[in-house]
Order: sequence, then C-alpha cells, then structure tokens
Amino acid sequence: MKLRFVFASVLFSILFITSCKKEEEPSKNESYLIFGHFYGECFGETCIEIYCLEESRLLEDQNDNYPSSQHFYVADFTALPDSDFLEVNDLMSFFPDTLLLINDTVIGMPDAGDWGGFYVEYNFNGVHKFWLIDRVGTSIPSSLHPFITEIENKIALINN
Repeated sequence: MKLRFVFASVLFSILFITSCKKEEEPSKNESYLIFGHFYGECFGETCIEIYCLEESRLLEDQNDNYPSSQHFYVADFTALPDSDFLEVNDLMSFFPDTLLLINDTVIGMPDAGDWGGFYVEYNFNGVHKFWLIDRVGTSIPSSLHPFITEIENKIALINN
C-alpha cells in the first residue's frame, strides 16, 4: 500500500512539473525578432539570454546555446508573462533598416576578447536574416548603436 502511494506521488509530481512550462516555437507564419546577448567566458544563467518577440507575445529560449555564425539559432522557446512582453514590445521601432543592408552574419568581432556579443534574427515580410554583433561600439556601424543599447535595456528589464 505504501509503495503504491509513493509511486503515485512521484508520478503526480513528474506530471505536475513537466506541465508547468510549455515549449513553443515562433509561429511559422508570424513575423518575429529574436534578440539576445551571449558571453563565452561566463558561467551561470545570464551568460546567454535569447528572446523571441512576436506581435503579441515574448518567448525565452531554454537552451542557452552559444550562437553560431553559420546558421540560425536553434531554440527551445517558452512563453513569458504578458508583463515582460509589455516591457519590450516596442523594440522593433528601434530596429535600424541599415542592418538589413549588411550581408555578413558577423559584425565586428563579437566576444573576441570575452566581452560578449549580441544575436539578432529578423523574420519579416519574407526577409529572414541573422547577425552576431560586437558589443564594442567602435567595431560596429554607429547606425546600430541605438538598437544595441535598446537590446541591452530590454534584456535588463526582462531579467529584473
């Protein structure tokens, strides 16, 4: 009898824990902006923070993998509360159109001196591109500075 109770308790706990977070993908038909920062020589949860901003929700990646310059970031997204979405939903208004003119996926030398970098992925109106962007302002076009600053600000708001 006691063994059945323990088994049932463990099973219930597993079901409860695994049902708490729902893995999500960006909608295939929806436009989105994926943004975040990464640090190679770093330990802890905040070293790699990648988010997906859609029209009506904000998602956070659970993988925290170091992004590659060779392919789009592979994420395991989980929806965040609406309060976080409201903090960052204006980020696209800071997106510089000049970034779309840059064909290189690496801008500057992100994380070359352990100072980290930014990952940005753009998927709107049939245009799907990504970039790894240096944190050092002198290594990137000045037209990107306000956007990069805003990404830093938004990540700080989400993490507070």
